[in-house]
Amino acid sequence: MSYEDVKKVWMNGRLVDFADAKIHAFSHVFHYGSAMFEGARLYKTRQGSAAFRIDEHIKRLYDSCKVYRMEIPFAAKQLRDAIFETIRANGFDECYIRPVVYRGLGALGVNPFNSPVEVMIAVWKWGRYLGDEAVEGGVDVCVSSWNRMAPNTFPAMAKATGNYLNSALIKMEAIVNGFTEGIALDNAGRISEGSGENIFLVYGGRILTPPLAGTILPGITRDSIMRLARDAGYTVVEQQIAREMLYIADEIFFTGTAAEVTPIRSVDRIVVGAGRRGPVTERLQKEFFALIHGEAEDRYGWLTPVPVEAAVR
Repeated sequence: MSYEDVKKVWMNGRLVDFADAKIHAFSHVFHYGSAMFEGARLYKTRQGSAAFRIDEHIKRLYDSCKVYRMEIPFAAKQLRDAIFETIRANGFDECYIRPVVYRGLGALGVNPFNSPVEVMIAVWKWGRYLGDEAVEGGVDVCVSSWNRMAPNTFPAMAKATGNYLNSALIKMEAIVNGFTEGIALDNAGRISEGSGENIFLVYGGRILTPPLAGTILPGITRDSIMRLARDAGYTVVEQQIAREMLYIADEIFFTGTAAEVTPIRSVDRIVVGAGRRGPVTERLQKEFFALIHGEAEDRYGWLTPVPVEAAVR
């Protein structure tokens, strides 16, 4: 991850220099974590640069804000245009895209209604979240001692910044114990997700993944992989999954905007399958990467080319 090439950040309707992209120390978000965000990617394809499922990401941002009673002061098309404007201003042909909707400088206190809703869009170069070598070799993970939030505590379907304090605990625990990532269970002890990824298991010829009721984020890459898998003839089942399935699964892999499709080679130092990327994971990886890089037909309409007026120069 590098910020050194970032020149401009979009804030509340205008581009500002990277050094001037600031919020006040009394902003509500700084004290109470009152922000929703998205993570999307711009890929360099054979046909030119294109954003992956950008409209779905924007829709999820609006959904997250609706849950938290935050009215975004821009229309969805304005945000979409602003994203491409920010990409153009930074001259990137591929990058990570991070819009954030947050409560700014107003009245402090838990009540957020007296603080204005503001918007920031940042883009930067970010490689594979879990490392380039992980795509083929896989990663070693552990089951975290930290659970995901229980139902009716925090809304897991909202991509809120505050939710990621839980993710940070999961991630840090994994790292200090010698693992790349952690897997969280839900409040009933069933598999939920990674600190920043959804999870899939291959067992008995079927592909299993926790349901939305399992306190998971409705991942856009998760949805993409489910559609690719079903079209390839696999049976994909959303169901509650017991922890011990992690130890007997034939294959396990993470999905996410940052992680893309990353195999898991061991859980709690128990080898998964043959201890390397399995055939189902490999096939889905190849189909996903071929699509996002423009090597296969965009049969779902997932790629949005950078508009001519905002094309990278």
